[in-house]
Amino acid sequence: MLGALVRCGANTTTRLQPIVRSAVRRSAQTPVRIVRTMATGPGFLVDDSRYGFLRELGLDRLNNGVYDGAWVAGQGEVVRSIDPASGRVIAEVATGNEADADRCIATGVRAYEEWRHLPAPYRGEIVRQIGDELRKYREPLGQLVSLEMGKIRAEGIGEVQEFVDICDYAVGLSRMYAGQILPSERAGHTILEKWNPLGLVGIISAFNFPCAVFGWNAAIALTVGDSVLWKGAPSTPLVSVATTRIVAEVLRRNKLPPVVTLCQGGTDVGRRLASDDRVRLLSFTGSTAIGREVGVEVQRRFGRVLLELGGNNALIINEDAPAEMALDAAFFGCIGTAGQRCTSTRRLIIHERLYEQFRGKLVSRYGALLKRVGHPLDAATLYGPLHNERAVEAYRQTIAEAVQQGGRIECGGKVLEREGCFVEPTIISGLAHNAPVVLRETFAPIVYLFKARNLTEAIEWNNEVDQGLSSSLFTANVLSAFQWIGEAGSDCGIVNINTSPSGAEIGGAFGGEKHTGGGRESGSDAWKQYVRRSTITVNHSPNLPLAQGIVFE
Repeated sequence: MLGALVRCGANTTTRLQPIVRSAVRRSAQTPVRIVRTMATGPGFLVDDSRYGFLRELGLDRLNNGVYDGAWVAGQGEVVRSIDPASGRVIAEVATGNEADADRCIATGVRAYEEWRHLPAPYRGEIVRQIGDELRKYREPLGQLVSLEMGKIRAEGIGEVQEFVDICDYAVGLSRMYAGQILPSERAGHTILEKWNPLGLVGIISAFNFPCAVFGWNAAIALTVGDSVLWKGAPSTPLVSVATTRIVAEVLRRNKLPPVVTLCQGGTDVGRRLASDDRVRLLSFTGSTAIGREVGVEVQRRFGRVLLELGGNNALIINEDAPAEMALDAAFFGCIGTAGQRCTSTRRLIIHERLYEQFRGKLVSRYGALLKRVGHPLDAATLYGPLHNERAVEAYRQTIAEAVQQGGRIECGGKVLEREGCFVEPTIISGLAHNAPVVLRETFAPIVYLFKARNLTEAIEWNNEVDQGLSSSLFTANVLSAFQWIGEAGSDCGIVNINTSPSGAEIGGAFGGEKHTGGGRESGSDAWKQYVRRSTITVNHSPNLPLAQGIVFE
C-alpha cells in the first residue's frame, strides 16, 4: 500500500555500509540503503557554490529526515535527492521507518494536549510568525523547490508564496471561525454549534507541490488547534526538511511544544499514518489508485480522510470565446510545470468553427516553446523537465498508446536527447473523446484536442471522465456561462470561466469530486474538515419540555 507514492522515481536500490556523519545520529546496527533515481556527474550539488541557497537553508550532504522535537536520523532508507534536469545528486536524507513514525505520532499527540488550550488568536499569531519566517526564505526555498521538483524558478518561488498567503489567511481565520446560534422549538431553549479541534492531523503530500500542499493543510490545522505530522513525497525530501526547519525555528523561539513533526519515509510510514487511531485526520495528496487504498484503510478505523487525487481537466472553447485569452490559458494550462499539476489541462474541447484556427495557433506556440527549454533555475527557462525517469517512461507509453488508438501527433511526442528528464510538450488530435487513453490521467505535458458541435456536447465530454477536479469554459455569452456553472454544467470541484483550469487561489476551497476524492483544502470553509462539531442545546427555563411536543408521563 502507498507504494506508488512512496517509491516514486526509485528505479534501483543498493545496500551500502552504514554512513557516519556528525549531523546524523544513527545506530551502528542500522543498515543504510541508498535509493537512487539516476545520478550523473561528480559530487553533490550541496557542495557546489553555484547552489549556495542549499547551505542557506541549513542543508548538508546527509540530512536528518525525522523531526520529533529534535532532528534525528531515521531508521529507514537513506534517500538520494536528484536534480531531474541534470541527473546529479543534490544531497541525501536519512528517512524514518514505522518506529520513527510511532514516536512522531506520540510527540504530536502530547503537543496537541498543550496547543489546543491556547487561545485561537494566539495560535494565529504563531502561524503569522511562520509566514514571516517563510518570507525571509522565500527565494532560497523556492529555488530548492525548483531544483528538486523540476518546476521553473518562478513557479518554485510562487509555491512558497502560496504557503505565505495561506498563513496570512489563517491569521484572520483565527479570529473569525465560529459556530452558530440556532432557534429552538422549545420555549426557554437555545441551540448552539461549537467547533473544537480534532487532535493530530497527518499530511501526506505529493512531489509536484512539495511545499504548498503542506502549507494549505498545516496553517489551517494549527490555527484551529490541531497538531500536524508530515510525510513529504519520497522524491522531494529536501523540501520537506528545509520547510520543517523553518517552522520548527518559530516554535523554538516561542518555547512551544513540537506541534509540527516530520517523518520522511516509505510505505511503512504511510501505512502507519493511515492505520493509527491517534491520527484523527489524514490528508492525502496523490494518485487515485493509492488514494482509494488510503481512504479504505482510514475508514476501517472510522478516522477522517481528506483526499486530493487525480485530475483529467478540460478547457472548453465556445464559439464566442475570447480567442486570444483562450489561447494563452491553454498554453499555460497544458505546459505549466511540464504538465505535472493536478489541475493541468489534459483535454481541449474546441467548437468546430474555431477548431482549425485554434489548433494551428497552439501548435505554433508549442514550436516556439522549444527555444525556452532548460534547467528550471535558469532565468530564460519556461519549460523544465519531468520529475523522474518513471514519468518519462509513462510519457513514452502514453504517446504510443494514443497513436495505436488512432491519435495524430500534431507536435512533440519525443524524449529530448539531452541530460535530465526532458520530453517534448505534445498535442494529439484525431482520437475519440472517450478513447481509453483519453479517459486516463497521464501526469505529463500531453493534451488531446477535440472538435465539439455545441456547448451541451462539450459539457457531456467534460463530465465523462472519472475525475472531477478542475474545468474551464471560455465564452462571452452570459447564458452559456450560467449553463456551465449550473446543475447540468461542469461536475468538477473547480468550475472556471474565462481563466485557465490550471492553478487556484488560496481564498477558495480547493478540491474535486468523483475519483478526485471529494476533499477540500485551503480557503472558504475548508477549515471545517480539521475540526469536530458539537451541537449544544441549552435549557435556560425552569421547565423540561421534550422536542416534537412529546409528553412522557
